[in-house]
Amino acid sequence: MPAVDRKRVVIAFVVLCALYHAAEGLGGHVFRSLALSGAFFVAMLAVAWPLARWLGFKGYDAYALEWRRSTPVLLSGGLVLALLLKYVAVCVGMGLGVFAARAPETAAAAAMSFATSLPWALVVTFVPSIAEDLLTRGFIYRATGIQWSPWAFVLVSAVVFVLNHIYRLGSGAGEWVMLFFFGLAYATAVARAGTLWLAVGLHWGWNLANQLIDTVLPYDIVMPSWAPYLSAAAHVVMLGVLFAIPTNLEGDDLHADPA
Repeated sequence: MPAVDRKRVVIAFVVLCALYHAAEGLGGHVFRSLALSGAFFVAMLAVAWPLARWLGFKGYDAYALEWRRSTPVLLSGGLVLALLLKYVAVCVGMGLGVFAARAPETAAAAAMSFATSLPWALVVTFVPSIAEDLLTRGFIYRATGIQWSPWAFVLVSAVVFVLNHIYRLGSGAGEWVMLFFFGLAYATAVARAGTLWLAVGLHWGWNLANQLIDTVLPYDIVMPSWAPYLSAAAHVVMLGVLFAIPTNLEGDDLHADPA
């Protein structure tokens, strides 16, 4: 493990945090420009590489993003699990009256809508997802150089994840609970697998499902105050599934080798 320079760690985190929130704040809330948000997110991911080298790592392994044999399985498995859980959550919500089904399009129109939306949705959900995972999970897990116990890491990361959503904290307790359980599930994925890729798959899959679900299962939110709790419950189920996978699939590499 590289020798930890605390000052550099703080500077690196501040730079990444600034770029992330420039994407959210300037791109998303001030100018409402998807292109500007995307540019900042891409800039953040690009800057993350030299910052990792500056911290003494080989590159993205500073954020537990090194490529392994298990990476495609973890990424795709997380993606599929999150997509499935979102679909089930919406179905349960319809049964409970939290959501109301809308009249669907014809099968042909729905298939066309899904096919045309999918390529763009894959990109616009993946980039912000991995950027936030890098900031609120990967950086904390490895770049800080802290010898975390699994539960300490999970709790700290979950709190950071909640606080990172500064523009949603005014939405009330339901939103905080939902974000906290999101953070618990995704951080647990990192602690269990020893890599960020499983969390990326889960986070990306959930965001992708939010983009595409309306083309597959159109619905309206009837009880907005209860909708976040359904999403939180889906992530409790996700936590249960995560405990069924082996811990650190390719060994304990909490800290990567120096460059």
